[in-house]
Amino acid sequence: MKQFGFLVTLLSVIFNATLSGAQDAILPTAAKDRLDGLSRHRELRKESWFMNVPFRNIGPTIMSGRVTDIEVNPENPAEFYVAYASGGLWHTVSNGQSFIPLFDYEDAMTMGNIAVNWKTRDIWVGTGEVNSSRSSYSGTGVYLSSDSGKTWTNTGLHESHHIGKILLHPGNPDVAWVAVMGHLYSPNPERGVYKTIDKGRSWQHVLQFDENTGAVSMDLDPSNPDVIYASAWHRERRAWNFVEGGKSGGIFKSTDGGSSWTKLTVEGSGFHAGEGTGRIGIAVHPLSSNIIYAVLDNQNKRNIEDKKDTSMLDVSDIKKMSKSEFLNVPEKKLSAFIKSKGFPEKYSAEKIKELIKTDSIKVKDVLNYLNDANNSLFDTPVIGAEIYKSSDGGKTWNKTHDTYLKNLFYTYGYYFGKIYTAASDTNTVVVCGVPLILSSDGGKSFVTIDGDNTHGDHHAVWINPKNKNHMIIGNDGGVNITYDSGRNWFKANTPPVGQFYSLAVDMDEPYNVYGGLQDNGVWTGSSANENEVSWHQYGQYPYRHIMGGDGMQVQVDYRDNKTVYTGFQFGNYYRLDKNKVHSAESIKPENDIGEENYRFNWQSPIHLSRHNQDILYFGSNKFHRSMNKGKNMLTLSNDLTNNDKTGDVPFNTITCIAESPMRFGLVYVGTDDGLAWISRDAGYTWSAISDSLPDALYVSRIVPSSHYIGRVYLSMNGYRNDHFNAYLFVSDNNGESWQSIADGLPPEPINVICEDPANEYILFVGTDNGLYCSLNRGKKWMSMNGKIPRAPVHDLIIHPREADLIVATHGRSIYIAPLREIRALHDSVIESGFSVLGISAPPFSKRWGSARNVFADPVIPQSSLEYFTTEPGECKIRILSHKKLELANLQDTAEAGINYTSVPLRIENKVLTAFNRHAEVKAIAADDGNFYLTPGKYILEITSLSGVKREKQFEIRKRDE
Repeated sequence: MKQFGFLVTLLSVIFNATLSGAQDAILPTAAKDRLDGLSRHRELRKESWFMNVPFRNIGPTIMSGRVTDIEVNPENPAEFYVAYASGGLWHTVSNGQSFIPLFDYEDAMTMGNIAVNWKTRDIWVGTGEVNSSRSSYSGTGVYLSSDSGKTWTNTGLHESHHIGKILLHPGNPDVAWVAVMGHLYSPNPERGVYKTIDKGRSWQHVLQFDENTGAVSMDLDPSNPDVIYASAWHRERRAWNFVEGGKSGGIFKSTDGGSSWTKLTVEGSGFHAGEGTGRIGIAVHPLSSNIIYAVLDNQNKRNIEDKKDTSMLDVSDIKKMSKSEFLNVPEKKLSAFIKSKGFPEKYSAEKIKELIKTDSIKVKDVLNYLNDANNSLFDTPVIGAEIYKSSDGGKTWNKTHDTYLKNLFYTYGYYFGKIYTAASDTNTVVVCGVPLILSSDGGKSFVTIDGDNTHGDHHAVWINPKNKNHMIIGNDGGVNITYDSGRNWFKANTPPVGQFYSLAVDMDEPYNVYGGLQDNGVWTGSSANENEVSWHQYGQYPYRHIMGGDGMQVQVDYRDNKTVYTGFQFGNYYRLDKNKVHSAESIKPENDIGEENYRFNWQSPIHLSRHNQDILYFGSNKFHRSMNKGKNMLTLSNDLTNNDKTGDVPFNTITCIAESPMRFGLVYVGTDDGLAWISRDAGYTWSAISDSLPDALYVSRIVPSSHYIGRVYLSMNGYRNDHFNAYLFVSDNNGESWQSIADGLPPEPINVICEDPANEYILFVGTDNGLYCSLNRGKKWMSMNGKIPRAPVHDLIIHPREADLIVATHGRSIYIAPLREIRALHDSVIESGFSVLGISAPPFSKRWGSARNVFADPVIPQSSLEYFTTEPGECKIRILSHKKLELANLQDTAEAGINYTSVPLRIENKVLTAFNRHAEVKAIAADDGNFYLTPGKYILEITSLSGVKREKQFEIRKRDE
């Protein structure tokens, strides 16, 4: 039933390969096709009618988002730049009290590394985060600004995708080196170190490895910049497996500016070499350049067991046990083990022993039951972080410590790999990890220095070269600053750079928004929130934290607006009362010991039925349902995935669940391996509906229509294959057949589609590079990125009661836009080419024209005017009395599409006498000397450039004062 000839004619993008094969056949999108797609994105901005739609950012800000780099002015540390993983580049001159964004509308928001020449004020940006996480977006090369970030030039390296470091020559502003990590989810040869000698106009590939090994870190000798050190990292990430190291990794040195290189970390050098060589960070001491520190993520398993409390049972003990040995474990000891591992209450020590005694389960089944994806992040016994030091320019190395640096990297050292030294002290070393650790003795011993006011997972450190106690750090929770070596920290988190995975709303007044964020838990706050800092004075931040971990999906019971279903990674979800502490109760489906463990997606889907909000749907690799608010979960399906991949990353999982708003029990699910299913009986039976869809792509969203029972929308996403085409489909027969509606969209992975419940023709799409709207069910698409930065859009909701579109971005928090004007674009309005969509005026106030105090400006009343035109140019606006007396005359420069402007409600002096002759309430001079409209009815007349006139009546109402 594969109809790919039909699909290819419909899709707007050029396929790199047939998609009818296995997932391995999905090829990465070539740089040329990506650049063509970015051109298409810019065209859609120029052609769009929605560039002026106002978006209001409602935060939150305090928890911030992942920082990848910080560059500080050494002569004025109050000035610095912060690069966020998916939130762009920000600049402060006030020590982090306020920031301005500098990169909002470039072709990539994702930051890998930045470098600033403080003498010339050149700013270099390497796009594409290098931390290799599930949401490390690929960049589009290296950008350069020579005017302090006002304008940018893409200098090339478009296949780099992820950039670890940019080094600038300290004496020649035309020379720079770039460490290119390369593609995240696919092999490519454009990895290694690149050099430019003409300020990015051309690049030389001066250090190459293989198609899976890139350069992740670099440093140079500031006294002799021909001496450069670079670290290579073998990394292979797939959706189902992550190889985090290999023998091709290591440290390389050049003594001729990069023309030739020697591998330093070989057998006998003292540095780990061979298999298991993971990510390496390098720091050359700026004053003693023969001293080099390096941090290694050693992916080999530990050979020596840590000393442990023999009175406690652990997994390694059970691995060695026979059946009889297990049955002889003291019940108290086994009970303590069961409790520590979070076994369900039904599995007491006595119960488990009985199951093993009767051969209902085996000892290995107890171990398999513990093979939980979240536990594996922390419990897998790899060697992890190791610190090495060389005092002879890298010829020989010594590991600085004798014991394991436990709990620094856990199993995910790929996420860190940064080390820093203090310029004034060769023995002061700072290492990034889950905690931030500092050594004052050259790495022999360490202490943690991230205090109560910092976040874990650290990625960037600046140590003041003139005062080692002064540091600025960046982590998954934004920016922190200390002046006493970490004893005290303050946050510099005013930018709204939250990385949302998901979004939900309630029906309170005003309604609240909820969302899960990367490594920042789940938060809720009012939709009326305005980003400001006045809350410091009152002590109550407008948002509340209601769940920890990596915050995931949220569902809210509209009946009470307080019962919330949410959780963190890999299906660890709870039901809670948001107004009560310690009210969370687990709702995670649990298989029995001896059964194959359920597989949960990083962002496991849940769905609360709006037909009966006691009913909750939950997806693992199977479909689960609760009829009583999650208290009991019934598994209703077999495995709904292909179950064809093995690896150390959970895969073959359900990614999305949706129930038709028109019919109870009409439920759809999608999977990460390209399958889609329908159930017409609330989950008891399932039918596949993905035979005519592309194979093996991640199903990012399924949305049943609110207008037609057979209609359903489906999006697919190739991000996990470095495949960036747009896949969007609609079916009018419940998925029996599909039609592509991606025509016109640029090649950007799609995360979400949203249908307007009030108008079946209006659709919104969120991609990894922005927001789009269609007024004709996908026949034509327009950009909505005029007033919103090009951050990845992960979720969209149209509030059921208010005419609001809520946008959850993965990098710039939450935005809200009004839909009234978009909904007003009916066919007749569009065909007219010129129409007033709305006008509103504030109620009359005697205080118009008055100031609150002698230092403030007077209040100038204005009406808001929204109009649509297909003809850009100057429009004339007149305010007329009900007698058609012209009271005011002004102009507005219109753009094609929806326009928003404000019209002052001021009466021109020359018509004052005539106005007062007929006015019910006469105008008198205000404190500012002007005359303003009084209560009554008026006419707004607007004339287009070609002379077409439109009128709209409005009223200024009385207000009790």
